[in-house]
Amino acid sequence: MQIIGHRGARGEAPENTLGGFRYLHGLGIRAVEFDVRQLKDGQLVVIHDDDFVRTTGRAQHVESCDLSEAQQFDHRHQWQHWTFEEYTPSLPNVLECLTDFDHIEVEIKAVADEAAAERLIEQLHQDLKGFETSATITSFDVKILAALQHIRSHYKRGLLVEIPIGEYAIELAQQYECQQIGWKDQLATDEIIKLTQHANLKTSVWTVNDIDRAKHLQQLGIEGMITDVPQLMLQHLKL
Repeated sequence: MQIIGHRGARGEAPENTLGGFRYLHGLGIRAVEFDVRQLKDGQLVVIHDDDFVRTTGRAQHVESCDLSEAQQFDHRHQWQHWTFEEYTPSLPNVLECLTDFDHIEVEIKAVADEAAAERLIEQLHQDLKGFETSATITSFDVKILAALQHIRSHYKRGLLVEIPIGEYAIELAQQYECQQIGWKDQLATDEIIKLTQHANLKTSVWTVNDIDRAKHLQQLGIEGMITDVPQLMLQHLKL
């Protein structure tokens, strides 16, 4: 089981920032998850929310910005002690920090329609060149998975599940030719994990910050555990 840093290491460093990804790298972890959105100029940035309020204190919607505007926002709003400025990173900037990572989960946030999904996927394929073996594109939004399927994308892809749809998630994953399912921790029962494994789908679980829970998931044989506290997990898990 791999320890996968959630948005870098959001419990130990500012989330979805270059500093956070470098922190994770410094721990010796080579597996990460982060979020991607598309700006009005078509460029891709790494940010979870659809606005900048929570992480920067600035009331601005992500999709209304171009790259030069987005890169003026400092994401230390909840990390006042963090030494260096952490401006909104573009996806290419983040990938430059991850060249020796062996597992990169690129979560694409929900989009408005199929046309938006196609535009985003086109840019994503350009940005991800060179990461064909390490990158897995994941999403809750089946429009994204359908767009990947439509162009016969050679990148691995995964369905994320946060509502209790049970075995139907496995059917959806197979329908969109996914290689993995990312289960919300509260939905990741022993039974559903075994069913996912029997369907020959890899399993990741998010977000796991409890040591005992992590140890149990490790015993079940899941491939990846996404956590806010990778350093804590390293201290307590035998990998």
